Amino acid sequence: MDDGHRPLAPAVTARAEGTHVIMPAVSTQLTDESIENGEKSVNERVAVAGSGAIACGLAAVAAARLGGATLIARSPASAERARAQTDKLLSRMEAGHASVTVHDSREAVADATIVIEAIAESFEHKAALLADLHEHAGQQAILGTTTSSLSVQELGAASGRPERFVGLHVFNPVPRMDLVEVAYTSSAMDVVRSRVKELVDALGKTYVEVPDTPGFVVNRLLFPMLFDAVRLLVESEGALGPAEIDQCMKLGAGHPMGPLALLDFVGLDVSIAIGEQIGADIPERLRTMAKDGALGKKAGRGFFDYT
Repeated sequence: MDDGHRPLAPAVTARAEGTHVIMPAVSTQLTDESIENGEKSVNERVAVAGSGAIACGLAAVAAARLGGATLIARSPASAERARAQTDKLLSRMEAGHASVTVHDSREAVADATIVIEAIAESFEHKAALLADLHEHAGQQAILGTTTSSLSVQELGAASGRPERFVGLHVFNPVPRMDLVEVAYTSSAMDVVRSRVKELVDALGKTYVEVPDTPGFVVNRLLFPMLFDAVRLLVESEGALGPAEIDQCMKLGAGHPMGPLALLDFVGLDVSIAIGEQIGADIPERLRTMAKDGALGKKAGRGFFDYT
């Protein structure tokens, strides 16, 4: 994300049928008082900062379920890529009524009631972005992060509004995965908790509040198992290949995707970062592959060939 402040860039709107129009501004403001008086979270206006798979997926789901959403990319080039991706996702979701408005300026979050950071798992980068979003967001807006392994408490403190902060760990691909692991700071306001719960429900997801611990529930249990699959591959000395290990787990444990294919899907670099955050024992084979550029599906090669 760009660190400087630039004039508001022209909006680029993604719509499923390919027509690009800017959503009309909503003049009414959602406030804590209106929530307490019974107004529902369908009035929330969601902005997502980021342009990767999670950011685009979350923005598309918010648009499809709430009628519209805003996505903040870091540059005109990333904005164009995000427009193409959200356009594709909305088409797959058959959400022709919905649109994602894409900007490359953080000033565009001013009208949002919930602003969610969704960039790579780096505390330094996330903290800097959240602090900047705090400066541009409305006073009563909630800030959130999609972190899967970092401390929500520490990110909330870095954001400048810990009492209005939440961790929303959505899963990739966002349109298909039902779970949202939700973690709060110790000072999160009750009205923030109720607004977030209603938002997750409105997005059609399953809300599970989890403790603010590294990896929350899913990654804390999942990644040690994925790393064990890598160790088994190495220890078998060629007797087992990636396909055989994955087939055993799919057929014997009912997993929709085998552990080695899942590491490729997540990205070996991302998997290593998550493993480090949760204190897992990361196989040397994984680090070697990452250094060699075999990062998984996004690189065209990992445990499997994607070329």
